[in-house]
Amino acid sequence: MPRRKNRYYDGPKSDHFDGARFFNPEGMSLPGFREMLKWQMESNRAKWPKSVACPFAPARPAPEVSGNELRVTMIGHASLLIQVAGANILTDPIFDERASPFRSVGPKRVCPPGVLIEDLPKIDTILVTHNHYDHLSLDTLEMLHEAHRPRFITPLGNDTIIRSRLSDADITVLDWGGQAMTAGGVGVIAEPCHHWSARGIADRRMALWAAFVLETPAGRIYHIGDTGFHEGRNYRAAAEKYGSFRLANLPIGAYEPRSFMRGEHQDPVEAVEGFRLCNTAYAVGHHFGTFQLTDEGRDAPVETLKSALADAGIGEDRFRPLEPGEAFDVPAEP
Repeated sequence: MPRRKNRYYDGPKSDHFDGARFFNPEGMSLPGFREMLKWQMESNRAKWPKSVACPFAPARPAPEVSGNELRVTMIGHASLLIQVAGANILTDPIFDERASPFRSVGPKRVCPPGVLIEDLPKIDTILVTHNHYDHLSLDTLEMLHEAHRPRFITPLGNDTIIRSRLSDADITVLDWGGQAMTAGGVGVIAEPCHHWSARGIADRRMALWAAFVLETPAGRIYHIGDTGFHEGRNYRAAAEKYGSFRLANLPIGAYEPRSFMRGEHQDPVEAVEGFRLCNTAYAVGHHFGTFQLTDEGRDAPVETLKSALADAGIGEDRFRPLEPGEAFDVPAEP
């Protein structure tokens, strides 16, 4: 039999899949090996502390929230516990010591998870936005699967990676625009973001990446795990399609140097512009302060975010960068 062009996904061509690899329509070309080598050789990397005391951790979340309540608790990096309508939803969970395929090499956690894995409430749904190691940890997913038997929702191709460890997992796979219903009457829709995927050197862009919109009885949530700003196109499209959001979870870290990161990770100034463009009442800032992936200092994303909010005339109470263990009870209205 002929060898498959793509080890994770075998499907028809589309406006973001060429038959072998996924791509960002009208998007930036992402850096290659030569650009990465140049960055590593010329890097002006800030020094992070080896460990950080997190005053909110370990938190012990309530079993659930109900009615019009909406609560987000930071686990760390892009791992958030979203509690709404009786449902408990985890995003890109990683409880590992390193964001790496290796146990002793790679970016190391500088602060513990904001919630211990044994203190999590019953998890109904796990959203996995893409397959980078700081977002898809098979060790963590295996522990959560054994303890909670959740439903996994993830973009095309990532199911193959998850099933390599969890053969009996309940996995719903979505293309951009695909929809699913989950616990608490929460609808999940996969939407475009400007990113890429890889688990190694030979599988670049073989699995899809996505943002998620959650349609809940308590309001609409826009969750982005990773994205480049992409001239704000996806933010504008989200506002045009959905109108507004009660909450947006937006990445604000891992953005320096801009010459290398601009196409894959927005910076805090762009995140504030995305906040404005997608018409959200509130936002949670994530993807910072847990693993040092890039050159900026640990405190730089929060400091830059505060400055950008002031410049835009947006109150700091409306865009909250959460530390591990910190919870945000999202107001019903601004």
